[in-house]
Amino acid sequence: MAAAGAAAVVQAATTDAWTEVRDRVARWFGRGDGELERVQLERLDRSAAELAAGGGSDRARQETVWRTRIEDLLEGLTDDEEREQAATELRALLDATADARGVCAGTGGLAAGRDVSVQAEGGSIAAAVLHGGAHIGPPRVPDPSQG
Repeated sequence: MAAAGAAAVVQAATTDAWTEVRDRVARWFGRGDGELERVQLERLDRSAAELAAGGGSDRARQETVWRTRIEDLLEGLTDDEEREQAATELRALLDATADARGVCAGTGGLAAGRDVSVQAEGGSIAAAVLHGGAHIGPPRVPDPSQG
């Protein structure tokens, strides 16, 4: 649950859904305490700024930070009923913001919320993501002198 929450925060941070996700996450962390909610808003904004500045390279670290924060909050709730209520609220938050967050891939990746069809015709190359070189033509014959 904490890992899913952390991934949702990080995924949303650089999307149009950020404001909605940010506000809901801060309210969840605040648990009715306005000052605590404000602190979480500041933390969320710092995370979003770091992710934007790093071009996504800081993603894993930010996910770890938010997973730890979520785990700490859940573990800090001493009453089992209160902990279960917080987990239920987090699940609802994730479900409610899933469509807004959309689908996301890292740099150089492809992500799709539905089917993707990639076709090559007439001797061409088709790829959703192509890293490295590509060659069209007859296969290269190894040079026997190269060993």
